[in-house]
Amino acid sequence: MKEVARGYDVVGNIVVVKFSRDAKAKEKKAWASTFLRNQRSVRTVLEKLERFKGRLRVQKTRHLAGEKTKEALYKENGCVFRFNVDTCYFSPRLAAERKEIAKKVKKGEKVLVLFGGVAPFAIVIARTGKPRRVVSIELSRACTVYAKENVKRNKVEGIVEIVQGDVRKKVPLLRERFDRIVMARPNLNDSFLDSVFPKANKGCIIHYYGFCHESELEGMKFAILVEARGAGKKIKIFNVEKAGDIGARKYRYRLDIKVLN
Repeated sequence: MKEVARGYDVVGNIVVVKFSRDAKAKEKKAWASTFLRNQRSVRTVLEKLERFKGRLRVQKTRHLAGEKTKEALYKENGCVFRFNVDTCYFSPRLAAERKEIAKKVKKGEKVLVLFGGVAPFAIVIARTGKPRRVVSIELSRACTVYAKENVKRNKVEGIVEIVQGDVRKKVPLLRERFDRIVMARPNLNDSFLDSVFPKANKGCIIHYYGFCHESELEGMKFAILVEARGAGKKIKIFNVEKAGDIGARKYRYRLDIKVLN
C-alpha cells in the first residue's frame, strides 16, 4: 500500500503533516479526512510545506481540512500553550526533555532560558514551584506575544519574566547571575556561550543544546572547553544526552556543563 504521509506532529488541536513527494492532492485530502474522523481532539489538518528555518525558526504550512486556523492550543506537563504553528517554533517532541530539565531545578534557583520561544521551558520549570525566578529571552516578537499570554494562562506571572530581543544584546544588560541556564539553541554556528559565561554563578549548570553528527561530538565538546577557557571559566561537561535526531546519525545533543569558578 502506498505511504502517503511521511510523518506528522499533533500539536493540540492541529496536526502538521509531511506528505510523500509523489502524494497527489486527492490522496492528501483523503488522509486528512480519515485522520480527523479517527482523532476527535484534532480539528485542523495542515500540510508542512517546508521545515523550520532562519533565526526566527518559522515554517510554511497549508490548510487541508477542518477548521481554518494555524493557532494551536497545546497541553503538556500540566501546562497549556497557545501559539501560531507557522510563526512560532514549537516542538512537542521535546516535552519529555522539558520535564527532565524541570525536575533538575532546585529550590530557590534563578534560571535563565535563552531562545525561549513561547516559553515552554520557562513555564514547565516555573510550574514545579522550585525556582525563585525564571527569565526567558526570545528574539521573535510573535513568540513573545504568545509567551506573555502563556505566562498568564499558566499563572506563573510572579516567577517568569519574558524579555524580547537578541540574546547577544539582552543578556549583557541583565544585572543578576544565574544558577541554571537553559540554552535551547537553534541549529546555528554561533554557540552564544561567550554571552552566557559572565552571567553564570559558581556552580551554575548550563544545559547546552548543540547539533552535529555523532562523529563530531568530541569536537563540539572541545570547542566548548576552549570557549570557557577564553572567558576565564573552568567548566566540567559531566553529562551528554541525545535529545532528538536530525538526520542519519545526526542528533540534537544536550550537554550538561557545570561552571566551577
